Amino acid sequence: MKIQLKRIDNDYHFELKNERGHITHIDSKAEVGGHDLAPSPMEYVLMGVAGCSAIDVISILKKQRQEITNYRAEVDGSRVEIDGAKPFKEIVVTVYLEGEIVPEKAKRAAQLSFEKYCSVSKTLEPTATIKYKVVVNNEEV
Repeated sequence: MKIQLKRIDNDYHFELKNERGHITHIDSKAEVGGHDLAPSPMEYVLMGVAGCSAIDVISILKKQRQEITNYRAEVDGSRVEIDGAKPFKEIVVTVYLEGEIVPEKAKRAAQLSFEKYCSVSKTLEPTATIKYKVVVNNEEV
């Protein structure tokens, strides 16, 4: 896996491209010298957790023939300062599913994702506590 980064302006706006040619941007907030034109690198980390777990959960539930009509997630990360850096201390993911889904299967799919399969979560595990909640058809399971 390889990413290329190219500086766009004289501050902190960058273009990133993966090996398949997909392009995205990062920037920093205005209060730290950026122009807030794109998510920050740490916001992308949270997006990575959301995306990675979504792929896992949907894949697991599809194999179990569960009918997902809507999927969304909210990820909340809290950080702590350590020697000038601010790594994530805790990440809480709330997964919202709708459809013909057995709640216990949804909960088990999330458990498998966060505790076994999600590479992003597993990468963060040594430094951040990752918690998750599952809500199926507006009911927390």
